[in-house]
Amino acid sequence: MEVSSLPISASHRGKLISAGYTSLSSLSSLSPSRLAQDLKISENEAVGILKVASGRSGLDKIENGSHAIVNGAQTAWDMLHEEEYSACISTSCSDLDEILGGGIHCREVTEIGGVPGIGKTQLGIQLAVNAQIPADYGGLGGKAVYIDTEGSFMVERVSQIAEACAQDLLEYDSLMRRDSQACHVDKQSKSFLDNIFYFRICTYTEQIAVINYLEKFILEHKDVKVVIIDSITFHFRQDFEDMALRTRLLSGMALKLMKLAKKFNLAVVLLNQVTTKYLEGSFQLTLALGDSWAHAATNRIILYWNGNERYAYIDKSPSLPSASAPYAVTSRGIMLNSQSPFIVSSAYFVVFFYPVNQPRKHNRHKKGQ
Repeated sequence: MEVSSLPISASHRGKLISAGYTSLSSLSSLSPSRLAQDLKISENEAVGILKVASGRSGLDKIENGSHAIVNGAQTAWDMLHEEEYSACISTSCSDLDEILGGGIHCREVTEIGGVPGIGKTQLGIQLAVNAQIPADYGGLGGKAVYIDTEGSFMVERVSQIAEACAQDLLEYDSLMRRDSQACHVDKQSKSFLDNIFYFRICTYTEQIAVINYLEKFILEHKDVKVVIIDSITFHFRQDFEDMALRTRLLSGMALKLMKLAKKFNLAVVLLNQVTTKYLEGSFQLTLALGDSWAHAATNRIILYWNGNERYAYIDKSPSLPSASAPYAVTSRGIMLNSQSPFIVSSAYFVVFFYPVNQPRKHNRHKKGQ
């Protein structure tokens, strides 16, 4: 149960959430003095909050029976079967999709980081559009949630990428000589924009609140297939003197996002910034938020420059081998470096329209071989 449902004052609920206490379990083993210190309230107020939380937790156990309900007991065979048939969202770049085993995978949290101007937001927008490709064309036919913490989301750019995608769908119909009437509505660029739900976040407390609200939102808005946070970092790199608090807040967010990915069979994409780290006698670029945050995502992809070309590198994955692939940012969105405007459409079809909902045949599970 969430602390937002506790029958306490709105002020106390807000302080609990801001301090990283979002569930009753996070309060179960807490002392009144520690809670009072974290919330900057009196110890008597802290005692009252813990009493209410303890009573509500006990009520849950009574309503659910004498024992708490624990999810799990799934066989490893079932888990493997689910993974093999789980869908993925194409990046629109065949080389990048190849090293990712088909694209950005649902049921997983993927972190994408890099220097300013490398194309993180462009890739995030591309995924928000690509998640909506109809199932008849090998896509997921879903919707997207875009959480913007930096103000970098440009609706004009979204419209541009959506228009390019709509044109490619129509051209694909023409090439394959298929009847285009059935999916006509889905191929309009306006429909792509209608299916991107946008949240503008201005503080870290707003960010926590929106992530806590996402489960309810997704239940009310069916078919969300990707949640993009651009960036997860911005509000947590300033105004934080208490690093333990920051770590606790970030860990709580990461757990909630992992749960969302699994429960709703969607992809969570976290865009991250870079910082410098002193390593082996020199300063090197690394993704922000420290070493503890590096474990928050299932996969970690680093975008970087190699001369004048953009590359993506798989830095961490439990099932994908480390590899690099080039990509380009164009007026039409993300694509291969080698694509020219003359051949872009035919190459786009090869990259994009493949049966992602069929069993995947790629190099996952081969790390270390």
